[in-house]
Amino acid sequence: MRLSKQRILGIDPGTNILGYGIIDLQGGQPKVLACSVIELKSIEDQQTKLKEIFLQIQEIVETYQTGILSIELPFYGKNAQSMLKLGRAQGVAIAAGILMDMEIYEFSAKKIKKSVTGNGNASKEQVADMISRLLNYKIDSRYLDASDALAAAYCYLSMNRKVGAEAKNTGSWTSFIKNNPGRVISVKD
Repeated sequence: MRLSKQRILGIDPGTNILGYGIIDLQGGQPKVLACSVIELKSIEDQQTKLKEIFLQIQEIVETYQTGILSIELPFYGKNAQSMLKLGRAQGVAIAAGILMDMEIYEFSAKKIKKSVTGNGNASKEQVADMISRLLNYKIDSRYLDASDALAAAYCYLSMNRKVGAEAKNTGSWTSFIKNNPGRVISVKD
């Protein structure tokens, strides 16, 4: 199987809801191929949930031939049990990616939010709104985990200078705005 280094699978790990989003970078412009969630709430056994994550990630990679995995790191919270479960979900998703010969990149939630909104403390709703605008893709507000996954994929792109490379060559913000209609929103008084 030949995986495309132009297709990025973003994952927002979770053991109840795992978000995933796939961005294809053809001709320098990112295009959303998929944006959804894997719902695992109905599965009570943790081992079965982890197995399902592993199998579903492999199926997604086979279907879309994604060569890059960009995944959100679990963050330290007040509940150690929740963090352990998130870490397991992330580890299983990474293991599936490794088995499928993907390149793996991990980013903190703050870095992902900052790459999309410019604010590392942005809310899920702010991330969803901005990633929707950046990728010209309507996101269902019920699937904020999926928009977070798209944001993880976009973070990989922005960290690797594949998106917005044209901004470096414009010389000014005015030129950047002119050359990127729809990516920049103008607010008038």
